[in-house]
Amino acid sequence: MSRLTHVTSGPYAPPAPAHELTAVSADGARLHVEVHGPENAPTVVLSHGWTCSTAFWAAQIRDLAADHRVIAYDQRGHGRSPASLACTTHALADDLEAVLAHTLAPGEKAVIAGHSMGGMTVMAASARPGFREHTAAVLLCSTGASRLVAEARVLPLRAGRVRTWITGRILGSRAPLGPVTPLARRILKYATMGAGSAPHMVEACARIVHACPRAVRGAWASVLERLDLDHGVRELTVPTAVVAGTADRLTPPVHARALVAALPACVGLTELPGLGHMTPVEAPELVTAKIRELAATYLTNTTDTTDTTDAVDAHVKEGA
Repeated sequence: MSRLTHVTSGPYAPPAPAHELTAVSADGARLHVEVHGPENAPTVVLSHGWTCSTAFWAAQIRDLAADHRVIAYDQRGHGRSPASLACTTHALADDLEAVLAHTLAPGEKAVIAGHSMGGMTVMAASARPGFREHTAAVLLCSTGASRLVAEARVLPLRAGRVRTWITGRILGSRAPLGPVTPLARRILKYATMGAGSAPHMVEACARIVHACPRAVRGAWASVLERLDLDHGVRELTVPTAVVAGTADRLTPPVHARALVAALPACVGLTELPGLGHMTPVEAPELVTAKIRELAATYLTNTTDTTDTTDAVDAHVKEGA
């Protein structure tokens, strides 16, 4: 593993998994999967975002693995999953289905948390039989379904064609990021994190992002530029909570609000003042608490769909 992939101490140092395995996707792509925590505990699946890896979820894994079975996997081309020629939302959905099929028993359900491209993975898979078989509830963090480049605020320009074109060229650049220098940390913090993010948070994110191969970064940027998963949002019928940072420049809160308006079974929107795009790192306790809440509510009796429907109705009536 690259020395840049993770920090080695503190809350963002990835814990050692109970075991590791390889899931094989529909097109033969091999996916690195980590399993943490007790085998018979409620299961949580974590899907990371663009340019990240399983290391991104270190804080959530460390906390949740005390009493949950936590499954985290590297998206194709990221972390320890080899790159693939197939860079599409269809492939992302295939990969998530493969991970679920490989790690969960038939009919077993989990809470799935997706950050950024990981949330888009969930939307892409929402109508898949394998996803529906294994998903009890979802947490979407800092993500959107469409118009990502048009709505991005990385550049301090007025919205329009010029800003969209320049933003697309910047995000899609295949230029090497190089070592994690003070300047690199400042740039990454501006683009992806809130102004109040602590140095150790910025360091952790910088090491993870800089470890992503530039060809992979560029290939998936092209996919995100063309993204249209609005139909996937409407198919996401399981209880779904949404978290967003108000200072997110990559997926501004307009995306979270659009998701809430379109989701069939939304159970709450949490907007975090002053936080940026990297919410699981910037607000680890809150994101972990949201996952715990979903697991406690929707994994109590995952074989009875009536109970799940009643729980969703109760949340909506309470204004959750």
